[in-house]
Amino acid sequence: MSLPKSIFQPRRTPQQLCQYTLSRRQTQRPQARQFSRSSAVAASSVAGAAEAEVQAARKYCSNLLLKYDRPSYTLSTFIPRNAQTFYIALRALNVSLSMIPDTTSSHTIGLMRLQFWRDTVAKTLAGSPPKEPIAILLASAISGLDARTQGRARISKGWLNRMINAREQTLTNDPYTDIAALESYAESTYSTLLYLTLSALPMTSVTADHVASHIGKAAGIAAVLRGLPLVAFPAAVSQRPDQAGTGMMAGGAKQGAVMLPLDVMAQAGVKEEDVFRLGAEAPGLRDAVFTVATRASDHLITVQQMLSNLNAGQDVGHEFEHEGEEGHQYDVRDLFKEQRNETPLEEVNRAFGVFMPAIATRLWLDRLESVDFDIFRPELLRSDWKLPWKAYISFQRKKLL
Repeated sequence: MSLPKSIFQPRRTPQQLCQYTLSRRQTQRPQARQFSRSSAVAASSVAGAAEAEVQAARKYCSNLLLKYDRPSYTLSTFIPRNAQTFYIALRALNVSLSMIPDTTSSHTIGLMRLQFWRDTVAKTLAGSPPKEPIAILLASAISGLDARTQGRARISKGWLNRMINAREQTLTNDPYTDIAALESYAESTYSTLLYLTLSALPMTSVTADHVASHIGKAAGIAAVLRGLPLVAFPAAVSQRPDQAGTGMMAGGAKQGAVMLPLDVMAQAGVKEEDVFRLGAEAPGLRDAVFTVATRASDHLITVQQMLSNLNAGQDVGHEFEHEGEEGHQYDVRDLFKEQRNETPLEEVNRAFGVFMPAIATRLWLDRLESVDFDIFRPELLRSDWKLPWKAYISFQRKKLL
């Protein structure tokens, strides 16, 4: 059965479909985000790095994405040119964070590595990055952003630290208590990646942030599902290209775990010991995967409806639940000159390249459905050859296919 582009057609009873109800409350007009007040990096010097050093750092980060996060490498071409350096550095940072469990021998060393990245972020934002490729490239990108915006745009230290802090959970394979906790993790990692990329355009729009939130949650939930076999059987699955950035969040942990929300496992009757013993044939496992995957699909359906509303000249249809949180306080006085006359639809279209992870996520969810939610099928770990042209068509049409 082929999968329609707007919603899953489950192979189970319709009652299993996890409904994601949109509220229809009126949204406020898009306003500009107040950027964090972290220190700007001086544009006159790329934090002390020579041009050759920056180019070497860019090559290092690009190779890291090419090897461990192929979708992000592929989708980098859709990011506006003036923000591509920041995008590559940020995604390389995400890969490095996701690989910490695989490259450390103990929980304590893992915590030390996370602290190293907190310190690195602080030094980089202060204009004195350590001699580390990701930090050098990040500092170069921030320097360019500072020059382009005359110091008005800032990259949020709070958001970068939120990404780092969220990764602590992957060091110990702590289970998600419920699907809301899983969504919170996705918001703190994958949605935050998109917020930061929008900041580098720069884009200050509640509508763009709102779209990014739903796409990031879908991508984050799919990443956890994709990493489930790697976490459950860490010694049995070898690392493949594009795993680190899209789901290999605790693949090298010594102790296996089933990283599904506990409430979903209980409802489906999944027992962790059954998964360890029977793998894909564990009772209830496919039902549980189906429920979680449907929540990711629901977020993409929500985005499609939001874009449809915008194209019809309406508001997006419901309020942004994270407005007012750190980084999401909006003030018209901080509006950038080039954005003052943009409609919400024009803002979303200008930032459309940032939203391309929705295409990669939809393609993977379609593949998961095609194997009847057997999360252990090896083809789910491979790159999708359809991603480049699907993303290109979507970008040209400004429509998430």
